Amino acid sequence: MAKIIAVCSSDRKGIRKSPVDSAVFESGVGLVGDAHAGGEIIREVSLLAMESIAKMNNEGYAFKSGDFAENLTTSGIDLVSLPIGTRLQVGQEVILEVTQIGKKCHTNCAIFKEVGKCIMPKEGIFARVVQGGVVRADDALSILQQH
Repeated sequence: MAKIIAVCSSDRKGIRKSPVDSAVFESGVGLVGDAHAGGEIIREVSLLAMESIAKMNNEGYAFKSGDFAENLTTSGIDLVSLPIGTRLQVGQEVILEVTQIGKKCHTNCAIFKEVGKCIMPKEGIFARVVQGGVVRADDALSILQQH
């Protein structure tokens, strides 16, 4: 079963995010209280699979949830294979719609400064909040509609 491994937030951009017990996701905002909240509507929420983090750790690193500044660390769904427009059910309330796969890398993120590379530009995805609510670690994650 696919699930949320961690919900992560930070109060500043360009730094690692810290896991939180739960967070409110709001349409037009993203994760309420996060440094990226209220920014670009197509990038309200960032997701990265634990399987992607494990690839980096297999190279000798010890990264954990939030280190790549993702809001949601997931497990059990190949995020980068999801077409744009795919809708995801997160927990009981939240519905996200995939808006972007990967991103342009910027060299001032914490991971790039530390190791000279980052997986977020190729393996992270972004989504907008279609329906808001509360998300917690261990919440179920499922594909509602795939385009």
